[in-house]
Amino acid sequence: MSDLEERFSDVLHSTSRAWRQAVDRRLKYLGVSQASWMTIAFAAKARSPLSQSELADKLGVEGATMVAMIDRLVKAGLVLREASTTDRRVKRVVLTPAGAKIYERVKAEAVALREELLADTDPKKLLIATELLESLREVIETKP
Repeated sequence: MSDLEERFSDVLHSTSRAWRQAVDRRLKYLGVSQASWMTIAFAAKARSPLSQSELADKLGVEGATMVAMIDRLVKAGLVLREASTTDRRVKRVVLTPAGAKIYERVKAEAVALREELLADTDPKKLLIATELLESLREVIETKP
């Protein structure tokens, strides 16, 4: 691996982590952890309710970790588990009205932070970086 490729890999990982931590600091007042708000956000943005295993996959966590997270969110009244209409063994995760309200706050804070962080970024560079990351993600997702 070249020095540039290693540098890219390192900065990609560290920037992603730093971004999530910045959002997490911004959301502290809501009393939700990074894992909680990320779970809520993925559930909210899904076109249809995701199963627990689909959520775990999107968040990059083990199934048991996801079950514990969903248990906490159910207890907090932010999500519900609903049985799938096609497979009773599958539980779909659905936001409650309280969960949707938290998501709206999360989204508003994330948008405000994103605007602050990218305020001085050249739009052309942002487009190039975005397209690079999108094409890299595509390669990763299609690799066996």
